[in-house]
This record gives sequence, C-alpha cells and structure tokens, in this order.
Amino acid sequence: MKKLTFLLSAIVFILLFSCTQSGLDYPETRMSDQTDDYFGTEVPDPYRWLEDDNSEETTEWVKAQNLVTFSYLEKIPFREKVKERLTEVWNYPRISAPWKDGGYYFFTKNDGLQNQSVYYMQKDLESEPELFIDPNMLSEDGTVALTNFKLSKDGKYFGYGISRGGSDWRELYVRDMATGQDMDDHILWAKFSGISWYKNGFFYSRYPEPSEEDVLKGENINNKVYYHLVGTKQEEDKLSYEDPDHPEWSFSVSVTEDQKYLVLSTTESTSGNALAFKKSENESKEFVKIVSNFDNNYRILDHVNGSLLVITDYQASNYKLIAIDVNNPAEENWKDLIPEKTDMVLQGVTIGGDNLIATYLKDAHSLVEIYDINGEFLYELELPALGSLRGFNAKKGETTAFYTFTSFTYPPVVYKYNIRNNKSEVYRTTELDFVSEDYVTEQVFYESKDGTKIPMFIVHKKGIEMDGNNPVLLYGYGGFNISITPGFSTSRIIWLENGGVYAIANIRGGGEYGEKWHKEGTKMNKQNVFDDFIFAAKYLINENYTSPGKLAIQGASNGGLLVGAVANQAPELFSVVLPAVGVMDMLRYHKFTIGRYWAIDYGTSEDSEEMFKYLYAYSPLHSIKEGVEYPAVMVTTADHDDRVVPAHSFKYMSTLQEKYNGKNPVLIRIETKAGHGGGKPISKRIEEAADLWSFTFYNMGITPAY
Repeated sequence: MKKLTFLLSAIVFILLFSCTQSGLDYPETRMSDQTDDYFGTEVPDPYRWLEDDNSEETTEWVKAQNLVTFSYLEKIPFREKVKERLTEVWNYPRISAPWKDGGYYFFTKNDGLQNQSVYYMQKDLESEPELFIDPNMLSEDGTVALTNFKLSKDGKYFGYGISRGGSDWRELYVRDMATGQDMDDHILWAKFSGISWYKNGFFYSRYPEPSEEDVLKGENINNKVYYHLVGTKQEEDKLSYEDPDHPEWSFSVSVTEDQKYLVLSTTESTSGNALAFKKSENESKEFVKIVSNFDNNYRILDHVNGSLLVITDYQASNYKLIAIDVNNPAEENWKDLIPEKTDMVLQGVTIGGDNLIATYLKDAHSLVEIYDINGEFLYELELPALGSLRGFNAKKGETTAFYTFTSFTYPPVVYKYNIRNNKSEVYRTTELDFVSEDYVTEQVFYESKDGTKIPMFIVHKKGIEMDGNNPVLLYGYGGFNISITPGFSTSRIIWLENGGVYAIANIRGGGEYGEKWHKEGTKMNKQNVFDDFIFAAKYLINENYTSPGKLAIQGASNGGLLVGAVANQAPELFSVVLPAVGVMDMLRYHKFTIGRYWAIDYGTSEDSEEMFKYLYAYSPLHSIKEGVEYPAVMVTTADHDDRVVPAHSFKYMSTLQEKYNGKNPVLIRIETKAGHGGGKPISKRIEEAADLWSFTFYNMGITPAY
C-alpha cells in the first residue's frame, strides 16, 4: 500500500499515515541512503538520523509514534480497570532492612504510592525514626532519584548522589549532619561512581563535561578519580588518578573500613578488572599493582589482620574468597580463605561480628553459610523457602545483622539475625492484597538445543489445568554474568490473579552457574542464549502449559536484545513480544555512551569479519524479514536512557513497521523524563505496567476479571 512522506509537523503526522493490515496507521519514517561497509558487505542504515536525539525531526517522530501507540492503548476497554487495580495493589507500605552507617541506623520506607522511597534515621533500634531525606521533595514529578548514600567515617557528613530523569549521570552533594542542611558542595558529571570517604573528603570518579548534544549519547571516555575536600568547589578537587594512555578505561578508588588502605580498581568492560592498592598515608606514592590484566574479576571485601580479603573467579569459575597479604601481595602468596564450591556460586561475603557471612546461589536460589574470620565453616543459615536473600547488612564486632528474604509468591520480609547464636526472627513483614497460599512455584529443568540442562521457575495459581490454553509470560535475560533469581513483583499480581503463568528461564550468559555459564552465552556462543530461550518456550508448549497463541515473551536491556532476536528467529512460537530498552543494533551499540564495555559479552562488528557476520545474523534490527507474520510487539524505551540509547528502539521499530505488513500491531511506547529504569517514579511504573498488561491481554483475546 502506498506510503506517505515523513513530515516534521506533528499536526500533519496526525492526519497523514500509512495503513497496514492491522488497521493501524503508522507514521512514515524518512529513509536516507546511509550505507556502511563491513569487510566488503554493504549494510544499509536508512534510519541513522534517529540516533540524533536532539534533532527536531527525531522529536516529532517520537510524538507521532506515541500518538499511534496511545491511541491504540486507549481503545482497549479494560485498560483503565487494569490501571486502577495496579494502583490498588501497589498501595501498601514497603520498608527496607535497616543498615548501620556512621553510627546511625537507616532504612527506607514508601507509604505505598510515593514516587520515591523516603530515607529515615535512628540513633538506635529503639529510638523514634526521624525523617532524613525525602527524594520526593527534589522534584514535583518524582523524576529525581537518590543514587548514592554514604556517611563519613566520623558521622559528620552525609554524601549523596541524585539522578535526573533516569539518566546515569550523577550529581553529588554533601549534607552537614549537625545542621541537617546541604552545604555548597556540588559535583557534576559523575557516572557509575561511588562515594569513598577518607578524612574530611571523599574519592569519586567522573568524566569530562560533554557537549550539549552528547550529554545522553556521546561516548564516555577519559575517566579520572578525584578527591573532594568538604566545603570546597569542584574546580578545586585534587586529581588522584588517571591514565591518559588508556582513555577508554574507567577507575574507582575505595577505602578500607579501617582507613588504612586505598584500593584502585580498573575496568575496560563489564567483566574483569585490574587491582592495585597503597597505604592511605602514602597517598602521593604510586599504587602497588596486584593484578594488571582484565582476565578475571576481583572484588575487595575489606582489610583484615594484614590481608585484603578478595572475592574472585581467578582459577575458580564459581568464585572463592582469598586473602592477599599487604606486605607480600604477589600471586604465589595468595591464600584461599573460602575455597570454590563445585555445586554453587559464591555471590558475596559480608563481615558480621567476627564471622564471614557467605551468600551462595544454588540452582538460581539463595543459600547462606557462616564461617569464622579464618575461613572455618561454622553453620548454615536456615532460610524460610526457595527464594532470594537481598543483601546482608552487618558490621564488624556487632552481633546484630539484618537481611531481606523474598520469592515469587513471598513478599519481602525483613529478618533480624543474631550472629552469635545463628538465630533469625521476623523484624518487618509486608502486608498487601495478595494471598500467597493461592499460588505455587515449581522449578523444572529442560534440555536446550545442544542438550544442556536449563533451570526454569514456573509460577501460577494452584490447580490450573494443563490444557495448553493458559496465558504464559516467559521472561529472560542471559547476559553479563547477571543471575535472575526469585523475587516478588507487585506488578505481576495482575497477571497471576487472572490465571496467568509466569516463567523465568535461567539461560546461559547469566551468572546462575558461575563464570563458565556466563562465557557459554557470550560472543560466538551468543546463539546458545537464544536457543535456551526458544527451547524454554517449546517446553512450556509441549508440557501443555500454553500454546503459541497464548505465549508472551519479555526482556529488558540485554533481555530486550534477547526477545527481539528470538522473535525474529521463531516468530511462530509467540503471540506477544515485549522488548524493553533493548540493545537492537548490534553493529553500532559500542559507539554510544558506555556501550563499548559490552564488547566483552558481544564482540563488535569491527573485531573481525567472522564476528561481524555473527552479529549481523542475529542483530534484532538487521534480522527483521519481509513476508513474516510477526507477533504483536510493543517496544518500551525512554528519552533519557543514556545506557542503551533509545535510538536502538527507534531504528528497530522503524524497520519493523517498514517491513511488516501483517495483522498484529507493532508499536513503540516512549516514556519522557525517564531512563534505563533506575529511579523511575511509582506513577510512571504503574502507567507503563498497565499498558504492558493491557496490550498483552488484549492481543491474547483475554479480558481480565475487573
């Protein structure tokens, strides 16, 4: 059918559209003659102009696409009822586990529908909580979020960071604890930076100030570490570390709890880091190198009895805890403190009291073991169910600790833990409109294409019929050594209470079985990730949980790449596809912001002809075909996403609307004043969830019971 020319005016967009069999009129997107040469292969990139997020043309394109999408969503008869129900179930108090910092206890609380959780402070656990900082007061619409939270060692100052509109850029501030007032300190252009207090200041890392047009998409290079003295201007900050010979590397300096050592971590990707240290009193001297390459991961726990305790996967795919003598740091002197286990992955270690509290992952759920400070096993911590432990807040020399436990049908419960006698008691519970006992969680293991056993969690109402007619949402991630573990979701209540089945496939590329599992889903092994997910879908169909007409898939970021690629490879298996903030252009992802860091998982189109062809074959943007009946697709992204820039989603959707002429809607929902997902206000989360669930139900022919 004849298409109309793309016009800048949003008004004209409203009037002039091209038609498809779906009955939707998509705006015609201008195509340029941009072509790139990759090892002799010419690759068209007609929508390259959408990479310019500052242009008027891109702005008008966003308005036009949102007009089509929201016009479609407004016609769904139960959309408002779904939103009302989501608002209802979301409106319950949520309180975090307390943690101790600078001599005070802190916790966060959300009364229910507050856009951002509020921070409270207690002098001790029995005293009345005091309001400490309310991020909701930082903006009228709740789009400013707290990102950093750290008190100075002496408790005099509070350093905190904020993010505006969901961006990864952080602004750092200092508050005087005695007066409760912010000081004049204001630091700009920090990103992925901590606040490491030392004496009357702190270490942080930042990038040079970008040009206005590159704020949200320009490549982030020339990272440096600075020391900021409280009460001074950013221009006076002391440069503590840089490496101008390696502008693409990033750095962070942390300080051990006893303030005796500074630890430098250097990265060039999302996996692997170099490590160095020096005595803090020798601040002007060079760092002593412990590890100079990026082949493995090293995470400093602390300095204890003359040794740096480090969690690493060096010669231990499932990770272990080692001790590095600060006086003899050479590798031959390293000692295993908690050796690697063959059947579970060490996720983290906390020093509590005089013990080491080790959190493990076994078949994608949590286990906790307690060791003495010398690495001798003491006992296991009993957990209430098959689920996930979220953080262990403990301090050296103290007997009281806190942790949060949750699962798919187990809303978060905060436990108070006595380290000395290994006893836990419920400290805070979560009460909401959800009856856990009505639902069941099972874990199955299915075979992927190459015979590898893959675990999958399946959650549903008790007593459902395996008649192949249940609506199923299959979720996956599969990358960057990130493990997807059991956790409670308020948004998911809508799906479960309407008979929906929720499934999570713990596919390769993640960290569920250590670094080996991760590597089996990277670079030239990436197809394993897609195969694992496709075979999860086939399992759910073959076991009569569902059928292709009732199967939806969802993933975000790297998971957006996953569902985009899988929808192109096996569209016949799915009825609905929900890619969120996805990496859709695998040939150019490394050219934006911090995207080059992902090359450790993906490889790049510039590495070799073989790597280019591999990426080109599965890239969601480039593997869309004409004449294929695709499922209903709703892409979600945001205008302030400076991690996976929205151009990925813009170009993907433009290509899909260009090539697909079938009966299903293919839409993009573009959020404003939001980013990659972190710090998104509750109001926006509810609106987005209502649209996603409504779109999914509607395209499965299901009317929720509201």
